Amino acid sequence: MYEFNIGTFFVGLLILIAGVAFVRWHQWVADNFGSGIGSYDRYKLWAFITCALGLVVMVNLHTMILTWFFSLLFPGR
Repeated sequence: MYEFNIGTFFVGLLILIAGVAFVRWHQWVADNFGSGIGSYDRYKLWAFITCALGLVVMVNLHTMILTWFFSLLFPGR
């Protein structure tokens, strides 16, 4: 059952803000922490994945997804 939670909304918002900042400055991060221009696309991909994760957490869908996943691993409940 879906239930909105204001706490997870703000946590998701913080993750989304971090993802947007990561998208904005992915080239700087790749230059300083990666292998430079060869890893720009990889860092941008992870930045967009971070944004998507932030959106999922904002609307509290992560609990539904995790419940579904663990019910597949541990059936019987």
